[in-house]
Amino acid sequence: MPGFKGFEGNDIMRLQSTAVLVGVAWAAATGAASSHHSFAMFDMEHPIEISGTVKEFKFVSPHTLLILQVKGEDGVVTDWTLEGGAPGLLVREGMTSKSLKPGDEITAKINPLHSGAEGGSYQPLLIKFKDGTPVVAPK
Repeated sequence: MPGFKGFEGNDIMRLQSTAVLVGVAWAAATGAASSHHSFAMFDMEHPIEISGTVKEFKFVSPHTLLILQVKGEDGVVTDWTLEGGAPGLLVREGMTSKSLKPGDEITAKINPLHSGAEGGSYQPLLIKFKDGTPVVAPK
């Protein structure tokens, strides 16, 4: 074959197969990276404090999810969806899948959504139970 001096048919097939596998691996890696979002949707410059009752706590990858029922000034209860770090990161901070359960009353300092919708991101160290006890103890 022209341009492949010293290579036999099987060698060329192996090179082509390797090139295809590398291409597929690269496409998969870049696709996964681009589908993962950043925390840019959250306003890190203007944190707020909210209090409410845990409706649901999902300790799942890629990000943990905390749904908090928050009573507004008008008395209406709305669900706030709060996103946390990956479970592996939260474990290092002392949080587990059993740290929060439905019915727990908490106060959390969060980074709200830029959009103004009921949601934001949370840090385990910035969550306290109603009695003031931290959900996780600082290390």
